Amino acid sequence: MSSISALRRAVVVTAASSLVISAALVAGSQVANAAETPRTGGTLVFLEHEPRLDHLDPSRIYTGRDLAFMNSFHTRTLVAYNPVPGAAGANIVPDLATNTGVPSNSAKTWKFTLRPGTKFEDGTPITCEHVQYGTSRVFATDVITDGPAYLLSWLDIPKDADGNSIFTGPYKNTPEGLAAFKKAVSCSKDNRTITFNLNKSVADFNYLGTYGTISPVQAKLDTGDAYDLNPQATGPYKISRNNKTELVLVRNKFWSKASDPVRTPYPDKVVIKFGLDEEVQDQIFLEDSQPNAMNFNGPLPTNKDKFFTDNTYKNRRMNNSDPYAIYIAFNVAKMPCLEVRAAMYHARNAKALLDYAGGPTYAGSYATGVISPLVALDYAPTKVVGPGSPDFLPEGNIPKAKALLETAKTKCPADYKKATEDGILIDVRQSSTLNDTIPIQEAAYARVGIKVKFNIISSGYYSTVMNPAKQSDMSASGWGADWANASTVIPELFASFGGFNLSQNTNDPAYKAFEDKVNIAMKTTDRKKQAAMWKALDKEAMKNFWVLPTTFGKAQEIWGSGLGGVFFWVPQGNPAYGKIWVKK
Repeated sequence: MSSISALRRAVVVTAASSLVISAALVAGSQVANAAETPRTGGTLVFLEHEPRLDHLDPSRIYTGRDLAFMNSFHTRTLVAYNPVPGAAGANIVPDLATNTGVPSNSAKTWKFTLRPGTKFEDGTPITCEHVQYGTSRVFATDVITDGPAYLLSWLDIPKDADGNSIFTGPYKNTPEGLAAFKKAVSCSKDNRTITFNLNKSVADFNYLGTYGTISPVQAKLDTGDAYDLNPQATGPYKISRNNKTELVLVRNKFWSKASDPVRTPYPDKVVIKFGLDEEVQDQIFLEDSQPNAMNFNGPLPTNKDKFFTDNTYKNRRMNNSDPYAIYIAFNVAKMPCLEVRAAMYHARNAKALLDYAGGPTYAGSYATGVISPLVALDYAPTKVVGPGSPDFLPEGNIPKAKALLETAKTKCPADYKKATEDGILIDVRQSSTLNDTIPIQEAAYARVGIKVKFNIISSGYYSTVMNPAKQSDMSASGWGADWANASTVIPELFASFGGFNLSQNTNDPAYKAFEDKVNIAMKTTDRKKQAAMWKALDKEAMKNFWVLPTTFGKAQEIWGSGLGGVFFWVPQGNPAYGKIWVKK
């Protein structure tokens, strides 16, 4: 996400119920043609402009859309979100496990018993040892990149002198490290119950079980980095083809409905077609020339009014408040000057960019931090950035930006020179809209004398920007809570032990005190007190300008007239792809 205490189990009920608010924020949330009876068969097609998905390896998938897709069709996890409309969709239910996890020892110990009859696509029965091995892969941080990293800090495994786990994953380990891991993640004698021993109380640990980072992998078939190309299926579909033009999923004959209470696989085949021009995609849906298709990346801003003001499309469109806070991460290691970072925030023409993307109707609202309003208990406007802050002007606060740069000229001349002469390099994902948005950004920054350049990444975006050796000065990104607690936001984005810290902020003078407060919040079992801490830390991160917040997002979905059963899936922020069926 895309994104703790025995109290936190109850806390999660509260937090999940807070997602009821999201239902009120979802405009156009619906089940398409709900009165119709689902049909089995046909081919479900998704149209995508990018050349591939970032990852297929379950240990490495960490974007809401790709999680929703792969976990609906290909990958089973210990527990899963219930694929139903509304707030009930945020509840977790047993998947590979027979339960949603049994905590003990003040939620430092968690046990899951595996469901009988589950198999890999080659017919091999799934055992505890397969889940244990799959879990071990996250520790191979030089190979298994980009996925959630909670286990690295949560499992009760000793650290070395540098503070790193003595277990380094299955590819190059020591007897000592492997023994420590198997003590932290152990299997029962009958190979059906897996036990996780943690170094702290994590009462909503079971929510991590919705991710593939805790999912079965056969050691004999693990090819390391190459496993990303063709991971073994545990769900109702397996990969039959994966290349630059398409990903094709076909039925997995070793999957059984009797062993899977979550999924109802309707299509015979599921296909993602890659590398399509976005305007061409929109025309396909405007003309309904491919009725069995869904747009996997939403319509272009220039075409949204056509879809959302014409009743022709009323039964095949959705316009939702999504769970993401959109931002541009400052690489603080390369941009250490606070004044330059703040100047870039105030120089940005947020209104022009929001208007281009569709304004409040389609693009969302100006962000006030990185905690989304959908994480209701933990959200409050920071009043440092965005609406409610004294210096915020949607068009940009030019006098403020110039004053900050003038201070930087003396205080941090090297950074000033970089900003005004050499140019700030910004990582962005390839998109046809870049041709329009780049000039808007260049013109906005030029008003205060800042030069910007863009590193356009056509594929493997996050595997690039999450590599410190490849990341530029700034990186466009977004984040949604992994579950309804900002413990899956603030630590992940800004702490040294987080799994998505694009800010590279650990050498910032403000960092040490910040992390100390994060650690206190992580240990706080009183949910209201903890929520107040997350709000304060969101505010502090904004004061440090570790990111440039842009919007709280909205997302639009468009599909053909030949699809039924489409609805917005609250926890994933996407349709429940596995519930879609082809009419004919």
